[in-house]
Amino acid sequence: MSNKNISYSILELAIVPQGGTIKQTLNNSLVFAQAAESLGYKRYWFAEHHNSEHIGSSATSLLIGYVAENTKTIRVGSGGIMLPNHSPLIIAEQFGTLAHLYPNRIDLGLGRAPGTDSQTAQAIRSDFMQAAHSFPNEVEKIQNYFSVKNKSAKVRATIAEGTDVPLYILGSSTDSAHLSAEKGLPYAFASHFASTYLLQALSIYHQEFQPSEFLEKPYTLAGVNVFVADTDEEAERLYTTLIRMFFSVLTGSRQGLQAPTEMTKDLKEMVQHPSLQQMLKYSFVGSKQTVKKQAKEFLAQTQVDEIIATSTMYAIEDRIKSARLFAEVMEEINGGG
Repeated sequence: MSNKNISYSILELAIVPQGGTIKQTLNNSLVFAQAAESLGYKRYWFAEHHNSEHIGSSATSLLIGYVAENTKTIRVGSGGIMLPNHSPLIIAEQFGTLAHLYPNRIDLGLGRAPGTDSQTAQAIRSDFMQAAHSFPNEVEKIQNYFSVKNKSAKVRATIAEGTDVPLYILGSSTDSAHLSAEKGLPYAFASHFASTYLLQALSIYHQEFQPSEFLEKPYTLAGVNVFVADTDEEAERLYTTLIRMFFSVLTGSRQGLQAPTEMTKDLKEMVQHPSLQQMLKYSFVGSKQTVKKQAKEFLAQTQVDEIIATSTMYAIEDRIKSARLFAEVMEEINGGG
């Protein structure tokens, strides 16, 4: 691992726990963002999901505004906006507006996937498949709308022109790596649930990267599931919530986040399922000492510039404590410890 300073950030899905409400969950997202800001996290990104009664992050740009309004320094953005769901013009106007309200704090991460099932994707946008196939062109439209050079165009997002909204390409396969490298944009990989192509995609991105007006050298982020507690046993107990959530995704049963339990023999066997192993491969689970070792190994293997942590836990108190302990781990790593 190099001696570069590794940033650490948060990816938020706003998943509703059993017995909780969407309002409580969204309010807790703000509480968590405020805690992350105080702990030195660089950015706080909201994902975009649709047609899931237990996920609150569907109106991404609204949640970004909610958190940005009630924090001061942490960057807030999308991880990401699923661009085929939207008109590039409208997204440019929304994020241009956010940039005026919260200068130098707004990020726009763009993804190609729908963030939902195929029927819902069609309901969101009838030409979704066409928009997905033309994702590179849709990204270019966004770039044009933010450019001051677009002032002479017939179609403009005037509120976005010249604003400082960095674009990030999100991906879970190698296609996004080629595109991000070609455009000279920072690249964020969804390795917190899609581990298969992480190393291959990072290699492609670094090999093909073309410096641009936005970025002189490659910049990479990778998603990791992070569960830190006082002991390995307590962290594993918290981790059972995520195991059950991913299992419910695989089996098609929709339910809110379940409270953690002891790590039983059945749960250990469940984790051995090939699909779950693939989804949970990049997870840091344990005490500070254990997670520090895991993080160092991950950073040495990937050479990423930033870890974006997602912590799917039942209780907000556990999330905040885990975030505090992980921030301490990262500070120790950055300090050479």
